Amino acid sequence: MPVTTRRSRRLSGDRRTQEERRSRTRARLLDATMECLVDLGWSGTSTTEVARRAGVSRGAQQHHYPTKMILVAAALEHLLEAQRLAYEAAFAVLPQERRNVSGALDLLWEVFRGRPARALMELAVAARTDDELRALCSDLNERILQAILETFERLFPASTVPPDVVETMLRALFAMFVGLSIQNALDDDAEGRQEAVLRQVKDVAQLIVPEPGHPKTAPRAEPEPEPAPERTTPAP
Repeated sequence: MPVTTRRSRRLSGDRRTQEERRSRTRARLLDATMECLVDLGWSGTSTTEVARRAGVSRGAQQHHYPTKMILVAAALEHLLEAQRLAYEAAFAVLPQERRNVSGALDLLWEVFRGRPARALMELAVAARTDDELRALCSDLNERILQAILETFERLFPASTVPPDVVETMLRALFAMFVGLSIQNALDDDAEGRQEAVLRQVKDVAQLIVPEPGHPKTAPRAEPEPEPAPERTTPAP
């Protein structure tokens, strides 16, 4: 084998190894950013603390993400994509009897109660009083809603609900889950009130959304009764 070929393969392998190391480092930094946002809030999150939690040097952190805002912007993208993929993977492995709108809502509620969702919530709330962060998060709600809408269309392609109604319905659901998740962060649903709301929402959703692959059929109309024959009075 020519020396140049062996050398090129070795260099190619080295580049792949370096890229894998870089990817792992970036992933650790992004995960650590999410943990900081949940545990310390926006104001308590710093690049120094993120680097410490990720187990990387400050120099390595600054090499990948030079500023806090660049780091948080990358973490935001990472969180949104990771949440979407995790949700669809979790739905795919549900038992067949739970692979319906009720199961989908249960999973969505789990997502909203999870730590990644709380990190996103922290960014959305903090952006209200931070101009730079607001610019980063200005379309956060719409991006999450769009991901929910696209996921709904993939999971329930047989739905006959008009598209504009679906969007409004999911927007209302999203707003409600945001409110419920804030309550849950405070009391962990100790009294079961959030669970009661979720049960009623699922009951309603099951009436209007078919199971995946099963078209929603209209109820069969009852045949109208035939008119009774006219009675004639016999002639005297």
